[in-house]
Amino acid sequence: MSLLKISGTKIVDEQGQEVILRGAGLGGWMNMENFITGYPGCEHQIREALTEAIGQDKAAFFFDKFLEYFFSDDDAAFFKSLGLNCIRIAFNYRHFEDDLNPRVLKESGFKHLDRVIDICARHGIYTILDMHTAPGGQNTDWHADHGGHIANFWNHKDFQDRSLWLWSNLAKHYKGNKWIAGYNPLNEPTDSKHTRLIEFYNNVYKAIREEDPDHAIFFDGNTFASDFSQFGDAHKNWENTGYSIHDYSNFGFPNASQRYEGNEEQFKRLRRSYEKKRQWMDERGLCVWNGEFGPVYARRQYEGELTDSINESRYKVLEDQLKIYLKDRLSWTIWLYKDIGFQGMVHTSLETKYMTLFKDFLAKKHRLATDAWGADDVKVRHVYQPLIDHILEEIPEENRALYPAPVWKLTDRIARISRNILVAEFLVKEWAQHFVGLSESEIDEVAASFKFKNCLQREGLNRVLSANAPAANFE
Repeated sequence: MSLLKISGTKIVDEQGQEVILRGAGLGGWMNMENFITGYPGCEHQIREALTEAIGQDKAAFFFDKFLEYFFSDDDAAFFKSLGLNCIRIAFNYRHFEDDLNPRVLKESGFKHLDRVIDICARHGIYTILDMHTAPGGQNTDWHADHGGHIANFWNHKDFQDRSLWLWSNLAKHYKGNKWIAGYNPLNEPTDSKHTRLIEFYNNVYKAIREEDPDHAIFFDGNTFASDFSQFGDAHKNWENTGYSIHDYSNFGFPNASQRYEGNEEQFKRLRRSYEKKRQWMDERGLCVWNGEFGPVYARRQYEGELTDSINESRYKVLEDQLKIYLKDRLSWTIWLYKDIGFQGMVHTSLETKYMTLFKDFLAKKHRLATDAWGADDVKVRHVYQPLIDHILEEIPEENRALYPAPVWKLTDRIARISRNILVAEFLVKEWAQHFVGLSESEIDEVAASFKFKNCLQREGLNRVLSANAPAANFE
């Protein structure tokens, strides 16, 4: 165990020896996400709806048990057995303050975060703390938990100031904890003006350093951790700092233009996309960390007999990405560790209480394509195509590309607002109503569906990860 720091292009220990961090993101836990745990919309919406449906006490009981069961000693032991050594913990600011009571620290927020950091430490696993959701929403997506498509974090200074206040408290709390590999202050920012992001990074750097001069800091690029083109010489203000890209490939998703076979041209496309994202760092000799990447996978209940062939293609995407990363001795955390069967290294069994209770609802949500992540809209495309055609007819071409283009195309923006926000919003109460009439012991059983013992392992994925873990390649 050693306090890690950034030295040039590398992460090193206290003796100056290179440390390769490779693992996964613990998403869907202290920052819940719809595709990970099967609810519609955003986390704050389902928390409010469940409270209305079954009362404050039972709702609080469910969410607390969910947090308890989602990651435990069994999870850490399995994770370590694969040779992996780092977990990026995504958290929501709402665990630490309320919007109606800002800048009043909720000590309860540390209950599960401290527990999981300590569990990981006992198993020799480093953690990186990732503020996945900031006040007002630092990006335009559902996982910023603001319920819309405008990243108002950038439009209201107080949202930014509250984030500085929170990071000051977090840095004070975790100062000296050597099992924390670093702080990731803002997940996937989307600042349409680009300059406000640099200003915030300068400010959050100062806020953290005033309390904790030692831990490494990892800054995401703009536009979902893909764009450093406007960073200029900003890095000269920051010491002991690395830079995070998120290297998702379209080949790993249902809307890919072609099946990935790993031919020379496809491999070149993988590599070009990755190299473009890290170009700014490479030109300046800076440390790169890949904070997120990874395909999604077919599920037999939806894709049927095509499931295995689809997934073998997705594993090939992953293998080729890791081949590129291995050459660069890149540290990475794949997205993600646990879910209900779409992307996780482990996932809840279809036989669990949660999956049987929500079986029909999950099928409906899949058919309606109300989640943005990896959605297949084939069954509802005819519904939205007239709206797309209407906008194409009425809006001049030069006015169609709105930020965050090109990451969001025109069709993506329409899908985000109409399907993933509007339709999903109407499904929130339906999700919560599944809990009505359940006793506390039954609610506990629903939450326990996420225990490691009630989960299945995605063996193809884990085999690829284990073969590329630090224990397999660098020790």
